[in-house]
Amino acid sequence: MGVFYFKTEQLLPVDLQTAWSFFSTPGNLALITPPEMDFKTLTALDAGEIYNGLLIDYKVKPLWGIPMNWKTEIRNAQKPFAFTDVQLKGPYRCWEHTHTFTQQENGVLMQDVVKYELPMGVLGNFTHALLVRKKIEALFRYRKAAIERIFNEKGRTA
Repeated sequence: MGVFYFKTEQLLPVDLQTAWSFFSTPGNLALITPPEMDFKTLTALDAGEIYNGLLIDYKVKPLWGIPMNWKTEIRNAQKPFAFTDVQLKGPYRCWEHTHTFTQQENGVLMQDVVKYELPMGVLGNFTHALLVRKKIEALFRYRKAAIERIFNEKGRTA
């Protein structure tokens, strides 16, 4: 069974607090998820930002339109610099997505590191090579474009 990593970064034309406010608001995740995934937050959340131990339930269609339940827990929240969402229930054997935000001269460098592992051993590794890695790459390409549109067109977050 293999553990895989996906890493990406993006320079945001905003300050650190603006970046944190957007990405630490769980409801904003739907704004940067491809529509075909039919992403829905099931947990009733207030307008507040994330905190350590926050549990969030979602319904999502990651492959072939098949709905799946996904439960994450927020860990290692270090306002306004980083947090990790960890899958407690979902399609992966392991999913840990760490978001970091670093103030730069010309904006905020946002970095995403996803550590993940598929179930089913060798079959999971084969599925990763054939399909899953491409789906993750496509998801983050979509997110990058959506984030650019949100921050550049509006000049600020909602």
